[in-house]
Amino acid sequence: MTHYSNLKYEVKDSIGYILIDREPQMNALNQETLDELQDIFKHFNADSHVRGIILTGAGQKAFVAGADIKEFTDLSVVQARWLSERGHIIFTDLIEGAPKPVVAAINGYALGGGLEMALACHMRIASENAKMGLPEVSLGLIPGYGGTQRLPALIGKGHAMQMILTGDMVDAHKAYEMGLVNEVVPQEKLISRAEEILQKIFTRSRVAVASAIDAINAAGDKKRDGSKVEMDAFGHLFGTDDFKEGVSAFLEKRTPKFPL
Repeated sequence: MTHYSNLKYEVKDSIGYILIDREPQMNALNQETLDELQDIFKHFNADSHVRGIILTGAGQKAFVAGADIKEFTDLSVVQARWLSERGHIIFTDLIEGAPKPVVAAINGYALGGGLEMALACHMRIASENAKMGLPEVSLGLIPGYGGTQRLPALIGKGHAMQMILTGDMVDAHKAYEMGLVNEVVPQEKLISRAEEILQKIFTRSRVAVASAIDAINAAGDKKRDGSKVEMDAFGHLFGTDDFKEGVSAFLEKRTPKFPL
């Protein structure tokens, strides 16, 4: 088992758990943490025993309260550009592009790069004390890990403009009203609710779930034709054993038994 300095992880009941464990630093994303996130997501994405992933932060105060600003002070323009590109690669290819559902369990502050990481997840569940924002303009910057792209797609251009240009935070209930999070629950129920959602997904066809994630992601990808991805996947699934089992179960009025 790989030992990480900034992350804890485990696999239980087909769920891969990732805990960003830098509580004294409000779980801020430094370069080493990004390295470790890249490695664990590659591992979980390739592990057939892992059917879904829950990503959260240590403690009760912060999911991830942004990037580690101390590391910004000595970066050149070229280095800063690469830092942004690297964040895009990790968040887009490995988190958003994961072939299995990824749920962000937002247990407190999700700011800057932390909110951008949550935006890359397929679903977001927030505890009642959570607060979210993209405050980069207060540093003379803009969101650099996909926030300017994903936030408008999720909550609309007007709301995204206001959040990004003011740098203001929203609380969990406002985030729910805006469509930024799927659900708001008491903190003590946060992980169990995320588990409940994943366990329900696990009763569905594994191959269909992966195809659905890919097709939905294609809708926001300018390099792909989302409708074509959907049509191709729809046709392909007709040739799978899962489709045969699903239709047989429906006609026979029984619960389908998909391969685990």
